[in-house]
Amino acid sequence: MERQIAPVGRVESSHKTIQLNGLKVGSTGRVVGINCERELKRRLLEMGFCNGVRVEVVRRAPLGDPIEFRLRGYHLSLRADQAKHIRVVPD
Repeated sequence: MERQIAPVGRVESSHKTIQLNGLKVGSTGRVVGINCERELKRRLLEMGFCNGVRVEVVRRAPLGDPIEFRLRGYHLSLRADQAKHIRVVPD
């Protein structure tokens, strides 16, 4: 009999998801998906925004764009229009 192992970072579908740019400064969330065109999705995945990754909003620029995030031990800045394609479950 083969054992079934759940993927690390799996999030139940009953949890409310929001766009990454909707998190407030100091808040964290787990990535559950990326909804955008293929090239941007590939770039975001290469930057580390994979399913299950914990992301923290570090700060926003004075006018709200770009937004600095901490994930996987490093800091990364994204424009709000790029961050809106990443779906997260707030912690």
